[in-house]
Amino acid sequence: MAKNKDIRVTITLECINCIRNEKKKLGVSRYTTQKNRRNTPIRLELKKFCSYCNKHTIHKEIKK
Repeated sequence: MAKNKDIRVTITLECINCIRNEKKKLGVSRYTTQKNRRNTPIRLELKKFCSYCNKHTIHKEIKK
């Protein structure tokens, strides 16, 4: 049987501190990754390094 390729989707993670901090306006840290829709139907949140904040911050999944 053929497997359905739509189960794993590519998502974009964006830093929440860069969005809130409008004074710097340097940019926004973004990462791309894949997730399994069946196992994680809710929006993904990961702690990643932000080069603009220069520390580890929470990155949330955004719409494309």
